[in-house]
Amino acid sequence: MLPPRIVRRLVLAPLLVVLTVVALVTLPIWLLVVTAASLRLPPPQRRGTRLVWFAVAWLTLESMALAACLGLWVACGFGGRLHRDEHQERHYALIRWFLSRVYDAAVRIFQLSIEIDEPPPGPGESSRRLTRPVIVLSRHAGPGDSVLLVHHLLTRYDRRPRILMKAAMQFDPSLDVVVNRLPNAFVPNGAAESGVLTEIRRLASGMDADDALVIFPEGGNFTPKRRLRAILRLEDKGLTEDAARARRMENLMAPRPNGALAAIDACPEADVIFVAHTGLDDLVTLGDIWRKLPMRAEIKAKWWRVRAADVPRDRDDQIRWLFDQWERIDAWVAENRPTPAPTP
Repeated sequence: MLPPRIVRRLVLAPLLVVLTVVALVTLPIWLLVVTAASLRLPPPQRRGTRLVWFAVAWLTLESMALAACLGLWVACGFGGRLHRDEHQERHYALIRWFLSRVYDAAVRIFQLSIEIDEPPPGPGESSRRLTRPVIVLSRHAGPGDSVLLVHHLLTRYDRRPRILMKAAMQFDPSLDVVVNRLPNAFVPNGAAESGVLTEIRRLASGMDADDALVIFPEGGNFTPKRRLRAILRLEDKGLTEDAARARRMENLMAPRPNGALAAIDACPEADVIFVAHTGLDDLVTLGDIWRKLPMRAEIKAKWWRVRAADVPRDRDDQIRWLFDQWERIDAWVAENRPTPAPTP
């Protein structure tokens, strides 16, 4: 159960700073421990030191972000003017700075490379700036895909992302503070679908040409078990055609259409961006990361755009269209998934 906000501010936020100081002071010890723990692995697979360096970098950046949040809170009259545009822009700038530093650390430590095939601009549009609000529908697989997606929206397209997240994400102190000051939504586990759709409509209905609503229609990270459960759920509802289509998709779970369609209905002038990506699909748990993290992390992604005028408006047509796009993502992932390295 998530602690009340006052507890998170007075306990979790200071605890993060303390953990950062302890991690920095004891860094040599942790490096020795993980080096010893990974001696059983062949030298190219000894990834423990990289994970420790990244963890310390992440903690340090989180603590710096928390300090910046405190300064912004004081600067806007101890929270009294948080919702004014200029203070909102400062918080987006803070997220942009944080994610850029995380990205830079990942590039250096994990030799991360990202190759993105992006949608071409339309008439009168620059390559970096579309002129309409967008709804971004992405597959959900592997660690950090949402971080990389939001980073790209902020830095390349200068968008203000709006995201629907699980309430448990608020255990992360800096995320808890800065995201709750911006138009986002946290949804508790077991929340009624009607409440989730209400939040999606709220986020989508207020968008302008600077905004991007990010939704993961699968509802969670892909795993084979979750894929099977999604198929069985469709069969239990009597949606045999959708279930059959879901079975043919080997790399994705069947999309849950209600959230995406609620966003489209609430902001009919928005273009829709679909995101396919692959590269770290097999790294779901900490154990996977410890055993399988490659020496060079390579991520490929493809984005394509459906203009608002080309989005179907009949619900049945929309559901078929959404499955069509998901099948396109599945085919792209199958074609571009890297060959897994042998497990040591």
